[in-house]
Amino acid sequence: MTLTLGAISFDCSDALRTATFWAAALDRPLDEGSTDEFSSIGLKQPTPGVAAWLFARVPEARQAKNRAHPDLIAADRAAEVARLVSLGASVVAEHDEFEIQWTVLRDVESNEFCVAGAH
Repeated sequence: MTLTLGAISFDCSDALRTATFWAAALDRPLDEGSTDEFSSIGLKQPTPGVAAWLFARVPEARQAKNRAHPDLIAADRAAEVARLVSLGASVVAEHDEFEIQWTVLRDVESNEFCVAGAH
């Protein structure tokens, strides 16, 4: 048996707001019919080999640091971090370990994610 990644899912208080941020961040279109209850990127028109991103409204607020998060790669990490901040992300920390440099950020709902430089 072989598993493949089908989607990355986010619980959030406003699915449309969070999905709109990620659609801009990933330069991918928001799926038609997205709402503040449920929104998606790449679910209705999948791209082979590329995971869909799903956003579902839940009643409870996030209470702690996420245990899993997306790690993204950028050819120009500083420029990409600046672009993401202009979209509403906030920088949490900068790291330089294991011969990798990366920035930890939070999206518009405080979900953490990382952007590393291409190596």
